Amino acid sequence: MIKRNLLVIGLAVVLSACGFQLRGTGTTKMALTDLNVTARDAYGETAKQLRTTLEQSGVKVHPGAAYELNLANEAETQRTTSYSGSARSAEYELTTKIDYQLIGHEKHVLLNDSVEVNSTVTHDGSNLMGSQSATDQVRGEMRRQVVQSLMLRLQQMTPQRLDELQQKADARAKAEQDALDAAKRIEDATPQQSPLEIPSK
Repeated sequence: MIKRNLLVIGLAVVLSACGFQLRGTGTTKMALTDLNVTARDAYGETAKQLRTTLEQSGVKVHPGAAYELNLANEAETQRTTSYSGSARSAEYELTTKIDYQLIGHEKHVLLNDSVEVNSTVTHDGSNLMGSQSATDQVRGEMRRQVVQSLMLRLQQMTPQRLDELQQKADARAKAEQDALDAAKRIEDATPQQSPLEIPSK
């Protein structure tokens, strides 16, 4: 027994020395240390949970941040997947999807993406209150999973990746502006047709 405990302790020491961390323990330092979080529902549960989780990870969340994470749209859907023989019970698939944007310098959009979480619940027609309570609990857990997924996406944003996305966004914005300028020059250089004059009798 003692030998086994010593083996476990020794293995843990070796793994920690290699930088290994169990899932859910410790925090990963993020390149996005300064971030503003905006949302269509700015005071909704998802936005509040995300801000709290970011702050717990050492991110300074404030309106004047260099980068902005915009939760552009959050949708919760439900569809029936099966019925019981009596049709009093049914199984539902719940989906929570968030479309988000990562916005960088000059308000250029660096990334357009989405995260989606699915789960299944059983609705008991003879216990409506209990079924609704269970659905609400599942929705809450799905919201936490969405926030975790967003955190993982943000943790993957290295300084090099952010620079690459910013350069592409700047080039895209410049190309769009150049196209607008060219169209304006052509319009300015094109003679305007004078209005027809109707001779007076």
